[in-house]
Amino acid sequence: MAGAISLISAVKELQEVTAMDLNKLLRDSENFTIQYLTEKGSILKIDMEKLVGSLPLHLSTLLMSAVRNEALFRYLLRGIRLLHSLCDLASRNSKFEQIMLDDVKIMEQLTDLVFYMLIVLGGYRKEYHAFSYMHLLHSTLVACNLHLLTGFISTQWQDIVHVLLAHPKVDIFMDAAFGSVRMVVSFLENTLVAYQEDVSVESNLTAGQIVYYLCQQCEASLQFLQSLCQQKLFKERLLKNKELCEKGSILFLARSILKLHIQPSFPSRVMAAISRLKAKILSILLSLCEAESISYLDEVASSARSLDLAKSVALEVFDLLKKAFGRDPGHLTADRSHPMGFVQLNAMRLADIFSDDSNFRSYMIICFTKVLTAIISLSHGDFLSCWCSSNLSEMEEDASLEYDIFAAVGWILDNTSPDVRNATNLEFNLVPNSMPKASYAHHRTSLFVKFFANLHCFVPNICEEQERNLFVLKVMECLQMDLSNLLPGFSFASDAPKAAIASKNLRSLLSHAESLIPNFLNVEDVQLLRVFFGELQSLFTSTGFGENQVQDSKFEESQSWDKISKFNINEHYQEAQSAVGFPPSLTGKEPADLNKKGSNFKEGMSENSAFPDMDQHNSRAEETNQGKGLNRQNQVDDKGIPGKTASGGARDMDKDAQNVETSGSDTSSAKGKNVVDHMDIGELSKSNERLKRTAVEENPEDEKIELSQRRKRKRTIMNDKQVLLIERALKDEPDMQRNAVSLQSWAEKLSVHGSEVTSSQLKNWLNNRKARLARTARDVRTAGGDADNPVLEKQRGPVPGSYDSPESPGDVSHVARIASGDNKPEPSLARFVDIGSPEFGRCNAGQYVVLVGVRGDEIGRGKVFQVHGKWYGKSLEELATCVVDICELKADKGMRLPYPSEATGNTFAEAETKLGVMRVLWGSNRVFPLRSEI
Repeated sequence: MAGAISLISAVKELQEVTAMDLNKLLRDSENFTIQYLTEKGSILKIDMEKLVGSLPLHLSTLLMSAVRNEALFRYLLRGIRLLHSLCDLASRNSKFEQIMLDDVKIMEQLTDLVFYMLIVLGGYRKEYHAFSYMHLLHSTLVACNLHLLTGFISTQWQDIVHVLLAHPKVDIFMDAAFGSVRMVVSFLENTLVAYQEDVSVESNLTAGQIVYYLCQQCEASLQFLQSLCQQKLFKERLLKNKELCEKGSILFLARSILKLHIQPSFPSRVMAAISRLKAKILSILLSLCEAESISYLDEVASSARSLDLAKSVALEVFDLLKKAFGRDPGHLTADRSHPMGFVQLNAMRLADIFSDDSNFRSYMIICFTKVLTAIISLSHGDFLSCWCSSNLSEMEEDASLEYDIFAAVGWILDNTSPDVRNATNLEFNLVPNSMPKASYAHHRTSLFVKFFANLHCFVPNICEEQERNLFVLKVMECLQMDLSNLLPGFSFASDAPKAAIASKNLRSLLSHAESLIPNFLNVEDVQLLRVFFGELQSLFTSTGFGENQVQDSKFEESQSWDKISKFNINEHYQEAQSAVGFPPSLTGKEPADLNKKGSNFKEGMSENSAFPDMDQHNSRAEETNQGKGLNRQNQVDDKGIPGKTASGGARDMDKDAQNVETSGSDTSSAKGKNVVDHMDIGELSKSNERLKRTAVEENPEDEKIELSQRRKRKRTIMNDKQVLLIERALKDEPDMQRNAVSLQSWAEKLSVHGSEVTSSQLKNWLNNRKARLARTARDVRTAGGDADNPVLEKQRGPVPGSYDSPESPGDVSHVARIASGDNKPEPSLARFVDIGSPEFGRCNAGQYVVLVGVRGDEIGRGKVFQVHGKWYGKSLEELATCVVDICELKADKGMRLPYPSEATGNTFAEAETKLGVMRVLWGSNRVFPLRSEI
């Protein structure tokens, strides 16, 4: 080819030739020069090696210099189509592959072309009418450019991610990719409005054809971004992009997609395509929210502007769920060839995250409690069929679109030319991604249970004080309203009191939820639902709500709410505890004051035990009872669980829960039996482990969703690194909480390493830490019997953190909790752990030690492997850590390690797999040496 004219001719002629035909021409050629017969009958000689070396740079140059009009966009599409065919040809012809894909310079030019094309398309702001061809051309260029990466890099997503992350302008690519897709969504939005208003189309294509083609291009581009975001390395890099995450660009994209309205008049394939778009953007948000390295929601909450934007997205999610819950399940499209995606399931998973995040929890209570209350107010039959069944009449189905660059460009070029009269339809193949009915139903129900668990959960010093009991009181308020209009597709009982209906439905939900442990729910979530139910029952009793009242009669709202506002829930908390299986005689505590910090049963929850304080009490009680020949089970049964409560309602509740209709619990071997009711609280975590071992394997497709639903609750102000930093600082400044300047300084330092920490939060945390040290130090003496052993007491000296030395630095509550919370009826661990030395955190290689978590719970025991130097690139001295070989693990193997890495594993299980032994990096201040008994 002599010049640019020859190159342009080659592009126009060869763009219609498939890779298979090009391969035939190449086999018949010499020196990679093919002879092509044009439509006009002339022979065109093309040097394929020169074509490959010139085409990427040629297209980039045109994009920079030419006027960006329809003619340019058409030519660029021809060029991209030809590049796609050449990439396909390289996979078929090894010699051509060496010329094209092994040439570093060509690969760089191809990457630069994709990057620059997306930058231009993302910044394209020229306005055209709704059905303009420019919208179709633009959307096709975006999709083709993204998918071209799979042609010249790899079809494996991890390979594409490695190439992108190695590029110095990867952040520019991220901005441009999301920005260009956002432009396509805006085109689609305008076109849908015109389509709904029946605006005339001045083209050979019908309005329906234009809308559907635009939907397909938009879905292809969004699906590409979704696949990238599912790759851990790409996701972690994306979370560091301030424009996309902190400033909310991804949220703008999400909001625009979620706002796309599906009208009943739309064809089923258009409705399904828009629905899948929503499912895919929800999936992207989920991927970001579930990242372990950086909290996406904390990033967006870092500024008032992005937090407001995030709340507007959350509101769209809530509105989407309200519509989904209010429709009869038969609303799903009858055309099974067009799946609508996991919209409802993904929205529920995202709402679960909102309900468990301090930035959105109160907002969700305000915006979504009416919907949840309406659901538990449904007639019992409707409630069972929707929320307590493993056999839903209809369920969602997802699908992935198989995008074809050659077909997409061919359709747009062929059907937008002036001489075409009858345009054809373009259909990409949809690969279904279905889930078994039972699994879908159980995931849906488990998320519904988690809403109640998360919204009712209150942890002092973490949650805002105004959130205490906010959810249960809001539900009580909503029960006095007419909510039938929220769920128009279902019936509400009109011949029974609302309180009775809600109670009956919640009993059924509790019974069914127990059957979902541990594959879909954990014990903790079910127990929180039980506590919510117990407190709601207490409110019913104290206010007289539901007595002589039926569904169609209305309360005077002001009078009823006045009763609730005057109601002292603390007086009835003991009833609620008994009703859900926690009688005061079992906990050994006075009735809790819910309006006093630190009184909620959830306080101090460890990572591996739902109720550690109760575990500790029961552990000590078991040791005593064994000496007296008492039976724990009989003791529990005799002391209130069957019904010996102040209200006398627990016995009836348990009886109802055991005899409830089991049509919705047909997967449970217990068939609704209230197994958790009669289980000692100290055995709950053990029971959960046994259930995990004996559970039947679920469908492999469920595993990803299940893992995301089992993530740890975000109930801590500071992450592990922040806690480590402040613990070190306290060794030099134990009275930090009294120094306002120091508090402000450290609050700013800590905020750099995680979520924002204010000086008042830090002071509150330090005060509570100090009180916890004193409280748990007393438990060490009580549990270990040290008061009766003056020799041991003298040798050990004052317990750090006790009232004898209240200002001792270092968080020794870890050791104290071990001593008071050991579940085994063996001598107290305090006799074996050296906590008396002022250098208690220093260990030597070969020494046997105890590892504890940030909340003081014992994680396991092991042998120190390394204390100095570097381990897999990490300096042990700088991080104040040591390497330990675990001999006895008491935590879950899936628990995340404090210092995760790809080389050594992110969990205990991964560490064992990667290293051959369970060898982990642990903070020195949370490793305590074992010693022989004195």
